[in-house]
Amino acid sequence: MKKIGFIDYYIDEWHANNYPKMIRESSYKDKFEVALAWDDVKKEGKKSIDEWCQEQKVGKADSIKQVIKECDCIVVLSPDNTEEHERLAGLPLRSGKPVYIDKPFAPTLAAAKRLFAKAEKYSTPLMSCSALRFGSALENAIKDEIAGEKVDFAAIQGGGVFHIYAIHQIEMLVMLMGAGAQKVMQCGVEASKLMLVDYGNGRRASVNLIPGQPFRLSAQYGKDKCKVINEMPDFFPRFIEGMLKFFDTAIPLVPKEQTLEIVALIEAGTKALARPDKWVKVGK
Repeated sequence: MKKIGFIDYYIDEWHANNYPKMIRESSYKDKFEVALAWDDVKKEGKKSIDEWCQEQKVGKADSIKQVIKECDCIVVLSPDNTEEHERLAGLPLRSGKPVYIDKPFAPTLAAAKRLFAKAEKYSTPLMSCSALRFGSALENAIKDEIAGEKVDFAAIQGGGVFHIYAIHQIEMLVMLMGAGAQKVMQCGVEASKLMLVDYGNGRRASVNLIPGQPFRLSAQYGKDKCKVINEMPDFFPRFIEGMLKFFDTAIPLVPKEQTLEIVALIEAGTKALARPDKWVKVGK
């Protein structure tokens, strides 16, 4: 069995609480196990690392170095505190072992570039993405229906606050339309964010965060074709399969250029929230 190590800012959060069970139920269950976990802080109202490890039947590590030494692959979590990723991933990215960094990858494009540069310097396989990337409806639509045609407009919807959850809609947007966004504008209201994305070549998209709404999208492509997806029920199990395939092969399933584009769009979108109804350039 190959050992997976968890490194988290605080361990009692949804991803760390659910990934071990999903891994045990995956097609890779005979190849991988979550063996060690370490977290940085005890957050008020959350379980301690000792409680979490006892409940999850996972060993407690005394340090990040122990996780790196004893495990074959590493998951850096902290999904709600993306600003901690660069610090927590510092040593793992020197290890040469496959590292998955949870979403959102980094708060700024500059930080994202530093993470990739460190991974490349030490020949460390690195991957990060939203679980929505692996939903079968979107994956099949891109492969079988859209099949390389240029998407001229996409409208994507989901719930949550922008700085944590926009990653999901933007990941799907970049899968559909590729890199090259030029500018964004936030033109929603306080409770519901609406970001327009302009590609500078007659192509645009919208990313809408509405509280309590499920993920859905529509994409216009070709001369008069449109693909609508209203249900995305299977993305998390398929994401776990994808992450474990990455650990098994050490080959990232997400192009670096797409991850950087996603970070750049989140950064520009965050800046645009402070400047509603005005265009903000997307970093390169």
